[in-house]
Amino acid sequence: MIWSLIKVLLFVAAIAALTMGAGHLMDMGGGLRLTIGGWEFSLGPLQAVIAALLLVLALWIVMKLVGFLVAVLRFLNGDETAVSRYFDRNRERKGYEALSDGLMALASGEGRLAMIKAQRAEKLLGRPELTNLVTAQAAEMVGDSKRAEEVYKRLLSDDRSRFVGIRGIMKQKLAAGDTETAKALAEKAFALKPRHAETQDILLELQAKQGDWTGARATLTAKARSGYLPRDVHRRRDAVLALQEAKDILDSGKSIEAREAAIAANRKSPDLVPAAAMAARGYIADGKPKYASRVLRKAWEMAPHPDLAAAFAEIAPDESPEDRLKRFKALTSQHPEHAETRMLLAELNIAAEDFPAARRALGDLVETNPTARVLTIMAAIERGEGSDDAVVRGWLTRALTAPRGPHWVCDKCQAVHAQWGPVCGNCGGFDTLTWREPPESTGPSATQTEMLPLIVGAPGTSAASGGAPADAPAKAEVEDAELVPEAPPADSPRAGAN
Repeated sequence: MIWSLIKVLLFVAAIAALTMGAGHLMDMGGGLRLTIGGWEFSLGPLQAVIAALLLVLALWIVMKLVGFLVAVLRFLNGDETAVSRYFDRNRERKGYEALSDGLMALASGEGRLAMIKAQRAEKLLGRPELTNLVTAQAAEMVGDSKRAEEVYKRLLSDDRSRFVGIRGIMKQKLAAGDTETAKALAEKAFALKPRHAETQDILLELQAKQGDWTGARATLTAKARSGYLPRDVHRRRDAVLALQEAKDILDSGKSIEAREAAIAANRKSPDLVPAAAMAARGYIADGKPKYASRVLRKAWEMAPHPDLAAAFAEIAPDESPEDRLKRFKALTSQHPEHAETRMLLAELNIAAEDFPAARRALGDLVETNPTARVLTIMAAIERGEGSDDAVVRGWLTRALTAPRGPHWVCDKCQAVHAQWGPVCGNCGGFDTLTWREPPESTGPSATQTEMLPLIVGAPGTSAASGGAPADAPAKAEVEDAELVPEAPPADSPRAGAN
């Protein structure tokens, strides 16, 4: 408000000053007399001022015309001038319009149109670091991998676009299955941008697939430092890599170093079952059974597992079944209702020939969780108690089509593995194996094994009461095969483990 008032006052003052000046000039006597080429001009004071202003304006116009002529001559000579800058701005505007159209075509899936627009933008702009990227991605979109690789190689010559070029070639090598070259390129890309999350993941996966555990641990550490990996996940995966590193050391014959590496892996992740089992065996080899027992008890407390029970049995391989049953209370007292604990206790009692206790330990698992292992244990109990052979065969027949129970299953592709490994052998996923129930397929099997209980007898029934006659051919064939092994001897290190 005040500033507006000030501007109004200044305008009024300027008008008043000009009016007073014009009036003063009109009152002045005399004037200006000019003689040019025999012509005489008489100008009053106000006319002289107007003439002077017109003269200044004429001089300014002449100077501009001279400057324009000079600029035209310089333009024709190839020098940079306002005229050339005008045309350059127009060319640049058209180039960026073509580049924008190319990006829009790329985003909409029109690869060929994007390549055409990128070529036009390159002619107008002369900015290969921008247009080459669009051209390469458009070439990949239309399936022209050769041209895409050529463009990516051109990006390597510029420091600003070198990482993009390496990354593009790396992805092409991955798509072609050339993992060796892809790993080398991933290492170069990682050196240029160690905090790039995608490069870290690709390099870590390739290192794990090729068994470069030391390099994988370095990459994993860099990933954790970048903040892309939670601390607990980093400790777990570092333990996985350390365990596999220990296995490689063991394969090379360096048992002492392998023990130390396995113990270090167990400390990083006590719930990693293979690390706990390997660390316990390392302590056993060092003559430290108490340390081995402590490691296995801690791992069992987190998650009961048959491999832990097998390692626990190796602490005292020559003990009697009764002594083993007592010693295993350190494990069986934890998670007593867990299926693994109940099966372990049943197997221990079978080894001690206490079949009623084994039946009590197994409890209602036959109804609630009838896996192949549970049903096989039940068959062993029936045989130990002197049940009819048809009853034993019925349990074993039922076990043929029962769920397999917990296995090492890949969380990514659901593939089932007999042994744990850091990398899934089916999909290549890193640290994706977990001990759990695999997905079971539904429907009858190709061999129609679901009909076997009707042939050889159902569990808990005799052949005469529900199955085939005692002298049936199927029964004779099953009797000829030793379907149920004898109870494991007392000194077996695997007694109590799957």
